[in-house]
Amino acid sequence: MTTSQALLRTAHLDDVDEITDLHTLARTAYYSAGGVPEAELASSDARVRRKESWTRAVRSGDRTVLCAEREGELVGILAMGPPYEADVDATTTGQLYQIHVRPGRWGEGLGSRLHAAYVQFLRDASLATGVLEAWESNSRAQAFYARHGRQPDEHRRPGPGGGDYVRMRLGLDHQS
Repeated sequence: MTTSQALLRTAHLDDVDEITDLHTLARTAYYSAGGVPEAELASSDARVRRKESWTRAVRSGDRTVLCAEREGELVGILAMGPPYEADVDATTTGQLYQIHVRPGRWGEGLGSRLHAAYVQFLRDASLATGVLEAWESNSRAQAFYARHGRQPDEHRRPGPGGGDYVRMRLGLDHQS
């Protein structure tokens, strides 16, 4: 399949259960590969917290959540908006909160398509810089973002499994 067959659309509240399930599958794949126990990642309490978070994001007036669909199946999600950290200038910077692609669909170009939608979001908002955080043990994600012009900026915060989240930046002189 090609990425042109994926439809990108704004998420709605009736998508939240499917978004939560896809997020759970994706995060379980990369966190368990990094040593975090699967039981901790897929617990019912963790799912409830993720669902509440996605509900807030979809309802939010300052965040954007996009769904990628192929043949009626949710295959990817993107969440973006203003930066979380106080040291990041919200007048010039937007944050990519999350990109998740359904495991089994990795390598089909969906992540790149979602990232391109994020770059367009930055341009449409006249923002010069994008930031995101990637878990340091998720080398696949860090390599993906580096291929798309992102560079670590030395900011770190604690993450799961004893690893940190590493903040990465993108200047809009990078086109992908």
